[in-house]
Amino acid sequence: MSPQPISTRDIVYIALFAALTAALALFPPITLPLIGVPITAQSMGPMLAGAILGARRGALSILLVLALVAIGLPILSGGRGGLGVFAGPTVGFLLGWVATAYVVGLLHELGWNKLTLFSSFAHAMIGGIIVLYAIGIPVLAVQASLSIKAATMACLAFIPGDLVKAALTAVIAVAIKRAHPIIGTRRGQTA
Repeated sequence: MSPQPISTRDIVYIALFAALTAALALFPPITLPLIGVPITAQSMGPMLAGAILGARRGALSILLVLALVAIGLPILSGGRGGLGVFAGPTVGFLLGWVATAYVVGLLHELGWNKLTLFSSFAHAMIGGIIVLYAIGIPVLAVQASLSIKAATMACLAFIPGDLVKAALTAVIAVAIKRAHPIIGTRRGQTA
């Protein structure tokens, strides 16, 4: 089964969610002193992109964000951008955003017909917390010269905020499903 070509509508959605993810950087970050990783609203972007656009388009929107960051646009929280951010302690989380968007999107596609507030919240938690942390924490441990345990303990401060982001994502995703569904089931029913 060959992948479907990207339509003009897909490009618009991908660009829109890349812009939304960049706009979430406008909320001021709170940097944790021990690890130098900021608490930001921006990590909600990948959750929203996946939940609303689906796996493929959601991941592509986050890849676009990372490409724009790589060429130097200061669109990360705190006005950061450029290749230097890919050498810092947040690189695992930044790269994990792509997996987050994909997994959240895939889970939403698989459960689209029976999507509820609770299931959407669970999907956002799995992709936006479990998958993201599984990628981000080991890279953080290496980059910040911490043990996995120390890096994990340091990241516990992010969990309450990430739960709020997952809940907001669920509310928005369910509302969009009812009003103007953009994704469909995994069996190819896409808008």
